[in-house]
Amino acid sequence: MTATSVVWVGIDAGKASHYAVAVDASGKKLWSVKVGNSQQPIEELLDRASTTAGDGEVRWAIDLVSPPAGLLLAILLSSGQNVVYVPGRVVHGMAGVFRGEGKTDAKDARIIADTARMRSDLTELTTSDELVVELTRLASYRADVMADWVRGINRLRALLTSIFPALEATFDYSTRSALILLTGYCTPAGIRGAGAEGLAAHLREHGAWARGVDKMAAQAVQAAEQQTIELPGEATTALLVKRLAKQLLDLDQEIKDTDKLLTSRFRDHPQAHIIESLPGMGPILGAQFLVATDGRPLDAFANSGRLASYAGLVPVPRDSGRVSGNYHRPKRYHRPLRQVFYMMALSSLKTEGPSRVFYQRKRDENKIHTQALLALARRMVDVLWALLRDNRTYNPIPPSQVNALAA
Repeated sequence: MTATSVVWVGIDAGKASHYAVAVDASGKKLWSVKVGNSQQPIEELLDRASTTAGDGEVRWAIDLVSPPAGLLLAILLSSGQNVVYVPGRVVHGMAGVFRGEGKTDAKDARIIADTARMRSDLTELTTSDELVVELTRLASYRADVMADWVRGINRLRALLTSIFPALEATFDYSTRSALILLTGYCTPAGIRGAGAEGLAAHLREHGAWARGVDKMAAQAVQAAEQQTIELPGEATTALLVKRLAKQLLDLDQEIKDTDKLLTSRFRDHPQAHIIESLPGMGPILGAQFLVATDGRPLDAFANSGRLASYAGLVPVPRDSGRVSGNYHRPKRYHRPLRQVFYMMALSSLKTEGPSRVFYQRKRDENKIHTQALLALARRMVDVLWALLRDNRTYNPIPPSQVNALAA
C-alpha cells in the first residue's frame, strides 16, 4: 500500500465493536474495517494506520467519549495519538452531505473521518486525570440513582392515591419518616387499628425523626378517620406501597453514601476549596463542574467568556440583512455545565450578599426570574474564573478594597 502524508481515521464507536475508515488528504477511502472492543484488535488497528501513513501522520476522530469507547481512547491517547471528538450532532448534520439517505456504521465512520479532515475547530481529546475519571463515574452514578428516586416517589404517590388519597396529601414522601410510616401502615383500616400509639411505636422503632413522631402519628390517624370505605385492589396495592417504601429507604441511604464519597473525592482536588468557597457552589455542584471541564477549566478555556459560552450563558447573534444586534439563546451548549451554574446562582440567593443584590437589581430592571437568574449565573462564571486564575478563595469584599483596608 502506498504511504500518504496524512491519514484520517474515523471511528464509529460501539459497545461490542467499532468501525474504522481511513481516508487520505483528498478524501479517498483507503480502507475500512470492523474492530472488536478489546485490546489486541485495537492495537492491530493502530499498527495498520501507522503502516498506511508511513512517515506521515495519523489523525484519529471519534464520535463517542462515553464508557464504551473508554478502552479505545485509553490505547490511542497512551500511545500519543492525535484524537479529536466529532459530536453526534455534527455527524448527523454532515450525514446529508456525505451519505444521502442510507445509514451504516461504515458510512458513519467515513463521515467522521471526512469531517475531521475538513474541520480544524474540533476538540482535541487528552488523557483524563484519575480524579476526574472517578468524579465522572460517581456523578453519573448519582444521577442514575436520583432518577430512580424520583421515579420511585412518583410511583409511590400514584399507588397511595389510588387507595388512600387523604394520607398521600398529608406527608412529604421524600422524607425518611413518611416512608417509614408506609413500610408498616398505609390503609385507613390499618392506621385506625394501630392508633396513634401504635404508629408512634412503629416510627420510633425504625428510626423516624423523634421530635416529629407524635405529630405524624396524630396526622395519620386524622387522615384515616376521613375515609371509611375500602377501595378496589386495596390489599395488593398496600403490599406494593410497603415494598416500594422499603426500596426508597434503601435508595435514600445509597444517595447519602454516594454523596459522602463524591464529596470526599471532590475535596481531593487542589482547587476544591476555591470552588466550594463561592456562594451556592457545594461539593456536589463542584464535582459536576470539574467533570464538565475535565478538571482543568483554565487549560480548556482561554477566558471566562469562553467558559460562559460553552455553558450557554452568552447570547448568540441572529442578524440578517438590515437587522443587526439581534441576539437569542444558543441551541448548542453543554447542558450539564449550564445546569451547574444555574443551580449555583439559585442556591446563592438563600443568603444575604452580593448575589442577592445583583439578582434584585435585575428584577428591578423588569427582568423575569429566569432572566435575572441567568444573568447572575453569567456573572458568577466571571467570579469563579477569577478565583481559579488567582488561586484564592471567595471574599465578598473586592481585592482592591481589601488591599486598601490593609494599607
